[in-house]
Amino acid sequence: MSGSHDLGNALLASASDAIIATDREGLITFWNPGAERIFGFSATEVVGQSLDLIIPENLRTRHWTGYRHAMATGESRYGHGDVLAVPGLTKDGRRISVEFTIVMLRDTQHRPAGTVAVLRDVTKRFEETRELRRKLADISRPK
Repeated sequence: MSGSHDLGNALLASASDAIIATDREGLITFWNPGAERIFGFSATEVVGQSLDLIIPENLRTRHWTGYRHAMATGESRYGHGDVLAVPGLTKDGRRISVEFTIVMLRDTQHRPAGTVAVLRDVTKRFEETRELRRKLADISRPK
């Protein structure tokens, strides 16, 4: 089993993807080096803080409605391989584009106890796609 333990530690310590865990109330309980690289906050700055640190203000109501629903029902729309693409906020206030999946954490009675999200910064791809769409629209416009 030490091999699987090493594998888990390697994944959690990776700086490529962000891995963020939260408790039932949405407070951050785990923040890996990937989250630090993508969002700019250190683990010591965010552990115990609300996810609002990385959620743009205009999306917070929708986020917390979904989060409370997931904690009440134990189900998330994004827990079965579906990828959610949303804007995120960095420490310096920049908006970035992230894609993520969610895993529900459960307590000993199998009740929802929080989440683990694996996030990837897709800002560059999002901006390239937007620019290509703009160019295509310009070409398609009647002269």
